[in-house]
Amino acid sequence: MENRQVENETKVTYVRKPIKIVFEDKTAADERYGGNGDVAILEGELLEPQNVASKSVFVFMHPSGIQNLLPMPVAMARAGLHVITCCSRYPNNDSCLIMEKVAIDLGACVKHAKEKLGYAKVVLCGWSGGGSLSSFYQAQAERPTIQKTPAGDSVDLTAANLPPADGLCILAAHTSRAKIFTEWIDPSVLDESDPSKRDRDLDVFDPANPNQPPYSPEYIARFRQAQIERNRRITRWAKQQLAKLDEATSQGPTDWRRARRDLAFTVHCTQADLRRLDTTIEPNGREATPLDTLAAENHSPVGLARFTTLRSWLSQWSYDDSKADGPLSLTTVECPVLVMANEADHLVPGSHPKAMYDAVRHSRKTFLEIEGATHYYFGQKQLMASAIQRIKTWLRQQDLLESQV
Repeated sequence: MENRQVENETKVTYVRKPIKIVFEDKTAADERYGGNGDVAILEGELLEPQNVASKSVFVFMHPSGIQNLLPMPVAMARAGLHVITCCSRYPNNDSCLIMEKVAIDLGACVKHAKEKLGYAKVVLCGWSGGGSLSSFYQAQAERPTIQKTPAGDSVDLTAANLPPADGLCILAAHTSRAKIFTEWIDPSVLDESDPSKRDRDLDVFDPANPNQPPYSPEYIARFRQAQIERNRRITRWAKQQLAKLDEATSQGPTDWRRARRDLAFTVHCTQADLRRLDTTIEPNGREATPLDTLAAENHSPVGLARFTTLRSWLSQWSYDDSKADGPLSLTTVECPVLVMANEADHLVPGSHPKAMYDAVRHSRKTFLEIEGATHYYFGQKQLMASAIQRIKTWLRQQDLLESQV
């Protein structure tokens, strides 16, 4: 499919080429309805600029999001960069997602780019939730250590032959799904089965709550600790339920529970980040979110971790158990790393990309901040163009992009 864009009297053309990656994975059917047995199937697109040759390609993968229409990868293709946007095996559905398996999916995409498409250099572009994924992947590709998921299931990354990427671009990214989710979750919920049972002093949506923006440092600290404790409370429950399932399976039940190995559940009220209401907390160029808007997100059926399972919770959302941690992964990464923060981002606070940058121990790292940029750059074409130009400059400095592109 051909795409044309006319800007400043210059026609920039790229072609979307479909990508399908099929590989054997003995666990591929575990979290998928139907499907193709022990075969994992990934779909994506190569955004290939016409009449612009390059031996470098820039790969976007999010744990669950489909990124082929996001402003950044599209703008990069219009700027002459070869871009792959590839879905994991969990496109737009993270209810059963296992981060260790997504790492295998990203490895299959890197391998496809080099062996099938012929690119000499692959740079991972970790956008938003893709930042911790890309960091986690690169760490395991360079020095694999993980053989099991947090639930104890065998997903052996030491035997997966993950090909390392040649560079990392961490763009508007938080440190991990588990960490940002915990900073967003509503700590006032006292009963996971009945979200109406609430600690009113922690309920930012309760008009009778005497704590109002700007919040005191003491209230912020108490709120944050309560968020962590809610996450840990769910984790303890999930581990207890898994132990019960394992015990029942070992006894060989003959009733309806036969072969049961996981349990789906709902996590209510997952959007109560104080920073959205109080811009004096980690101040940047963002605007405060209206209370009713945040309340609607808090109850939305598409909130983070709204529908999940015991095994997925431990791999993806558990504050203490999830292994896909960006800063922890970056402490061992040896390839060049660019970290870019959007200064007016309302979703990813500046402390997250700064933590990613600080975690890198070698000197081939660069930190960029795009003044005034929001998370997605909606309506910010000039800022987007400036960001991409700065990215291209860094890529050339690291010998990851030809000078003629």
